[in-house]
Amino acid sequence: MLDFLDQESIAFMAKVLTSSGQGERTYLPPAIHYIPPRSDHNEATKEVQMVLFPVFEDLLSKTNLSPRDIDILITNCSGFCPTPSLSSIIINKYSMRDNIKSFNLTGMGCSASALAINMAHNLLKVHKDSYALVLSTEILSTGWYPGKEKPMMVLNCLFRMGSSGILLTNKKEAQKSAKYKLIHSLRSQRAFDDKAYYSAFREEDSSGMTGVTLRRDLLHVAGETLRPNIMGLSRFILPVTEIFRYIISSFWKRFIDKSMDIYTPDFRLVIQHFCLPSSGRPVIREIGKGLKLGEREMEAALVTLHRFGNQSSSSLWYELSYLESKERVKKGDKVWQLGMGSGPKCTSLVWECVRAIVGEAQKGPWDDCIDRYPNLAFDKD
Repeated sequence: MLDFLDQESIAFMAKVLTSSGQGERTYLPPAIHYIPPRSDHNEATKEVQMVLFPVFEDLLSKTNLSPRDIDILITNCSGFCPTPSLSSIIINKYSMRDNIKSFNLTGMGCSASALAINMAHNLLKVHKDSYALVLSTEILSTGWYPGKEKPMMVLNCLFRMGSSGILLTNKKEAQKSAKYKLIHSLRSQRAFDDKAYYSAFREEDSSGMTGVTLRRDLLHVAGETLRPNIMGLSRFILPVTEIFRYIISSFWKRFIDKSMDIYTPDFRLVIQHFCLPSSGRPVIREIGKGLKLGEREMEAALVTLHRFGNQSSSSLWYELSYLESKERVKKGDKVWQLGMGSGPKCTSLVWECVRAIVGEAQKGPWDDCIDRYPNLAFDKD
């Protein structure tokens, strides 16, 4: 059962781990620590209880709410889709109301949490005076690939445990306690394009073992998926001068000089903080390069990857927690969270900080290590 651990496979996975940008303090579920790993339903259910229950309870404690105060519940996990659903597991565990509006998102990849916020935002437009809770995670216990095909082995190395809970509301009294106001959300996807559609694809290998294939053109596909999203977002938040420069450069490239690069708008003029997809160090740096970001803007993504690994959709919230723990987010600042996942799809969230945020270093996941960063984050290729 350990035939896949031959020297060639070990050397390949070691190379992936070395270049990934992950540190040595990331977390894997107990099921993956067994030899061979236990990839079954029972272990996955235990992992759900391990990651989602404490996060939900911590959120309730910090907000002084009870489970029955929640009006809308959205859970997301890409690879584990049990029956009953994850949202039903939460409702059953905490005896939530019989009229709660619950939703469960699966197969949405690393963009699922940002997408769930967009969904909650739309639901809150309809359901007044409500609390919406988004619980995001990725369950690794069912995702282990035991085969030898390298494009499928990559995911064994990249993903780590993690989860997040986000509370949204349209209640007027929450204006005094809320940290952020969602001012823009935008979704885009390229599932219509076969090349993009198959760039990250769950399938069986030649031996009948199931895994997710990551193809070599994944970075290129990510760029194609990201481009219309950021161009669409730019119309809402950027100065007219930046939009004009982009339009002129696009016209010039199309009709006059095809060798010329299209101007990339400078989002740093209006956005102070960036939470990028933490899929790996090369991905972070490629996206940062495409958006003309510096080390400071990429820092939250790089340090989150180093300390916690790629936690799929919940990584964006570890990044925001890092910025809060460093007390960098000031009242009036804008934060851009960029979620990208299989499909492929891309979701942008732009938040405005509505109050001073201090003393967060001891309240979140960074309480034991915030002073160690960012000095470990910039081990370049």
